[in-house]
Amino acid sequence: MNPQSFFSDRRVVVLLASFCCFLWGSAYPAIKNGYAMFGIAANDVPSKMVFAGYRFAFAGLLLLIFALATRRNIFVMNARNLFSTSVLGLTQTSLQYTFFYIGLAYTTGVKSSIMNATGTFFSVLLAHFIYHNDRLTLNKVVGCLIGFAGVMVVNFRPDLLDFNFTLLGEGFVVIAAFILSAATIYGKKLSQTMDSVVLTGYQLSIGGVALIVLGYATGGTLTGFTLQSTALMGYMVLLSSAAFSLWTVLLKYNRVGLVTVFNFLIPVFGAVLSAIFLGESILEWKNVAALLLVCGGIWLVTRAR
Repeated sequence: MNPQSFFSDRRVVVLLASFCCFLWGSAYPAIKNGYAMFGIAANDVPSKMVFAGYRFAFAGLLLLIFALATRRNIFVMNARNLFSTSVLGLTQTSLQYTFFYIGLAYTTGVKSSIMNATGTFFSVLLAHFIYHNDRLTLNKVVGCLIGFAGVMVVNFRPDLLDFNFTLLGEGFVVIAAFILSAATIYGKKLSQTMDSVVLTGYQLSIGGVALIVLGYATGGTLTGFTLQSTALMGYMVLLSSAAFSLWTVLLKYNRVGLVTVFNFLIPVFGAVLSAIFLGESILEWKNVAALLLVCGGIWLVTRAR
């Protein structure tokens, strides 16, 4: 079976996309524990950038090493490919996370999860205007709305009823979601002419290094390396390299709307895994309701013709 047939099989898409979202969902408690282990304060945005930069830079390096081990050529990068990959890394990783971390510092985590979920709408909408085979349908619209409702349910808190909206807070999180959506579509275009693993390795490395430089330049630090904190960082490097590379492959062989709708699973997995690893209550009606809504929304979108 050739790669296109395998990665475009609907069952494979569901399995791998869900696995990627599970990995990204596990990053929620991992990041929270990482901040505690490395002594990063809640409002210390520069240090958070350094923390994220190391995570992505090493994830990219790991993917490039894997590419070499599997006999992929990582050294044939002409000026055009290098420029395009750099643009992808600086937008999808550096710029997006810069806006997200600044926005997170000026709003609550609950609102950030809700606002960040708007990225799926942006992806589906942009794909409608860019790809002739990825048009909006009633199933897509309804599925996305149901999935978004699931994200709202899993994040429901009393402060969700506070409808204050600021540019530096919720606004920057929405901008980050839009940047990620646009960069995802740009990355799909690049993946048609470049090996997906090599492309992901370079863009994560470039974006990660840029975050490290920006973080240190604005006063960030990263101290507190112990066996436990280093192991946690290692896990985050592995999850980033695996999830981003698989996601790039799925986007290469499938329609954008078919893949990105699975992003609604990330907050659900994040809430459940946070409950498990952070000692929070997991047996809540909202977790079950959110999972059912998100799965229903995904089913509607993925069955669309």
